[in-house]
Amino acid sequence: MASLLRLSPTTPLPLPRSSPVRHSTLPLHSHTRKPHPTNHFPCRLRHNPLHSPIRRSYSKPVSGSFEPDAGGEIQTPSVLEFVTSERVKVVAMLGLALALCNADRVVMSVAIVPLSKAHGWSQSFSGIVQSSFLWGYLVSPVVGGALVDYYGGKRVMAYGVALWSMATFLTPWAAESSLSALLAMRALLGIAEGVALPSMNNMILRWFPQTERSGAVGLAMAGFQLGCAIGLLLSPILMSQAGVYGPFVIFGLFGFLWVLVWISVASSTPQKHTQISQYELEYITKGQKMTQQSNGPEKRSKAIPPFNKLLSKWPTWALISANAMHSWVNFSDVLLCICLFLTSHIHDFGYYLIASFYFQGYFVILSWMPIYFNTIYGVNLREAAWFSALPWVMMAVLGYVAGAGSDMMIKNGVSVTSTRKVMQSIGFLGPGLALVGLNSAKNPAIASAWLTVAVSLKSFGHSGFLVNFQEIAPQYAGVLHGMSNTAGTLAAILGTVGAGFFAERMGSFRGFLMFTSFLYFLSALFWNIFATGERVDFDTSN
Repeated sequence: MASLLRLSPTTPLPLPRSSPVRHSTLPLHSHTRKPHPTNHFPCRLRHNPLHSPIRRSYSKPVSGSFEPDAGGEIQTPSVLEFVTSERVKVVAMLGLALALCNADRVVMSVAIVPLSKAHGWSQSFSGIVQSSFLWGYLVSPVVGGALVDYYGGKRVMAYGVALWSMATFLTPWAAESSLSALLAMRALLGIAEGVALPSMNNMILRWFPQTERSGAVGLAMAGFQLGCAIGLLLSPILMSQAGVYGPFVIFGLFGFLWVLVWISVASSTPQKHTQISQYELEYITKGQKMTQQSNGPEKRSKAIPPFNKLLSKWPTWALISANAMHSWVNFSDVLLCICLFLTSHIHDFGYYLIASFYFQGYFVILSWMPIYFNTIYGVNLREAAWFSALPWVMMAVLGYVAGAGSDMMIKNGVSVTSTRKVMQSIGFLGPGLALVGLNSAKNPAIASAWLTVAVSLKSFGHSGFLVNFQEIAPQYAGVLHGMSNTAGTLAAILGTVGAGFFAERMGSFRGFLMFTSFLYFLSALFWNIFATGERVDFDTSN
């Protein structure tokens, strides 16, 4: 005590770390000393823990990256919290939009036969009507992706669904008005639907932490696959009850209803949502900040993307090649050639070429699977629609299973790069091996089973390349998705036409099956060498 009384009045009392700073301890003559700025006593007041907000609750996230070692560890929400969360509502709306996207495509595939008979269209002109969708779809993903990166997924998705719903709704009027009007409506449908997948990727990037994005993509793409089944199952029923134009009107009106709900309940980011809980907002924000802490802060997209820099990086080409291989055959040409062999039309390659172009790979399987089951098993076309829907249902289910497994791997400490490589490898090697099995199938039933396995395993790619756009360049995820989607569309056309050349020149489809299987294995190798789950810098020069 006596030693304390002998202290100079200009010497501040030493304070224990656990004791709060009190203003009464300030020395009266501290202004007479000139210590180093870092040791100046008033500076310690600015770092006073009593006055600094440490981990306090807030309605909006603060700037800076989240540090889990500072007591902010992320707790996984319960199943009930996840199901009732606002982000699940967002992904459910996205899945519904993608279901409409595919259902609107299937409508024309089902209605083309009665429309051709009613208007006297030849097979070649029917192919032109179907291929007019591709006129817009080949280009719009790139432009739409750039718009998504700049304006956000909510706004672009709303405009896209409104435009393609209008095109679907006006198709009956266009078909009865003039051929040019019909072709214009089909092209408008392709232009509008080109923004769907980039918008989906953008919204999931904004609304989900990295540990949930694969599952979210799986849920959204489940809607995309189920849209095929919905269109196949409902279109014949609606046509029998409301006429050939009934599905166009009903799906178009449903799309307008979706837009009204989307505008009123969704927001471009969780920070702008008025109904989100504080817990969910903090959970999303902290999960995203942990990604920013490891990869650096996200940069704003440029109005004109740097295409030359995007194409100068190997991870970009890994995504483009993966999407191209994902769409290369789509197993539609497999089924088409089986049908043509069985119906003795394989000699008519012109017929196959027309079908290849106007169905564009993805549409072939939608339209020819009912014919396949009708030819092989003798069931009527309405019953065949139920068999045709099975691969798409399986793809939707396994797509979500792959997404949930991918998220679990990341939560358990597996790197994002390793996770994406594992999932995409399954999505390539699985179908490749299934094609080998299909090549040795002795009867159509076994061939159909191998096709279902192949289509189902392809969905693992949704947790590989499809979610990887968000990770390597979140500010350019939309335009990257659009570029790879255009490459995938071109690959689907080339693959479908290539199947016909193989079947015609070699007299057998087995050679093309083995060639496609080899391409799957080669694509898996290319992906594992050049793909990454880390942020890639596209904004600075090398």
